[in-house]
Amino acid sequence: MTSITKEKKFATYLIWGLALVLLPLLLQSAGNFWVRIADMALLYVLLALGLNIVVGYAGLLDLGFVAFFAIGAYMYGLLASPHLAENFAWFHQMFPEGLHMPLWVCIPAGAALAGTFGILLGAPTLKLRGDYLAIVTLGFGEIIRVFMNNLDHPVNITNGPKGLSQIDPITFFRFEFLGIPGINLGKPHDIFGFTISSVTNYYYLFLALVLFSLMICHRLELSRIGRAWMAIREDEIAAKAMGINTRNMKLLAFGMGATFGGVSGSMFAAFQQFVSPESFSLMESIMIVAMVVLGGIGHLPGVVLGAVLLSALPEVLRWVSGVMDLQQVTGGRLDASILRQLLIALAMIIVMLLRPRGLWPTPEHGKSLATK
Repeated sequence: MTSITKEKKFATYLIWGLALVLLPLLLQSAGNFWVRIADMALLYVLLALGLNIVVGYAGLLDLGFVAFFAIGAYMYGLLASPHLAENFAWFHQMFPEGLHMPLWVCIPAGAALAGTFGILLGAPTLKLRGDYLAIVTLGFGEIIRVFMNNLDHPVNITNGPKGLSQIDPITFFRFEFLGIPGINLGKPHDIFGFTISSVTNYYYLFLALVLFSLMICHRLELSRIGRAWMAIREDEIAAKAMGINTRNMKLLAFGMGATFGGVSGSMFAAFQQFVSPESFSLMESIMIVAMVVLGGIGHLPGVVLGAVLLSALPEVLRWVSGVMDLQQVTGGRLDASILRQLLIALAMIIVMLLRPRGLWPTPEHGKSLATK
């Protein structure tokens, strides 16, 4: 019976794996627009997994998570673009064409900087809970966005509202000193006569990152650290009485969640090849929280489902509004973009009324113990 169950599980994983591998190729035949939606959905899954560590596991309400997304994106943009060389004479003398650092430097740098800021945010907020913690993290997210928007004078670091452009795409196996250009994901490639577009290249990279992140989150959930986070989430006083160092555990949750955000931000900058403060607004942060809540707080399949639905639904509705010409249907009284947001909000309200614990909630603790 056990071998049959293992075979069924292996067959299920194999089918899902083949579907995920073939999905962008099928979407590409309908247009790169659909593959781009899948790419952004995977990026938001990465963000939601990071926020789930803070909110779902440790029970710390963070409404400014988009700040770490921005930090990772800008760090990658500064290290992989000519911006610093164009604005600082001393920098131009050392690096005339800009830094253009390799992948193995940019992404760890963005993740490390975001993780550091996560710990710096967590340190002064250790005694805050609930609404007070939410207000502080909300303010932190807005502070980072305002800084990014205004750090163009007197010293131009972020280029202000104009953003950073000419960012290098992700390139694997690049060794310039050996004359090896590497594999540039920003360009289409021909494999056995079949053209794979740049957005499809990024899809496979993002998919690999999501699978690796899911494995890390799953192992964390089953580890002593994950159990400590969940004990803090349920009752912090009882957790402290049992000998759990709640201070270090909270800082670890903030740092690890922010690291996920930094990696996702780096991927976003490389994918877009442009970043600006408009991409990191308060609405983005609220949407990331909604992905975790609507999917199922603390449950990895639910978080993935919520992130995919809430990231893809607006773009699908954008396509629907364009095909149906909703503005003409309503006689010009209702703009298509407003109607799209209205439908998204209505869908979120219906889900929370019908499924208050989320679309795919985690099983109750007693039931999970009984099934083992």
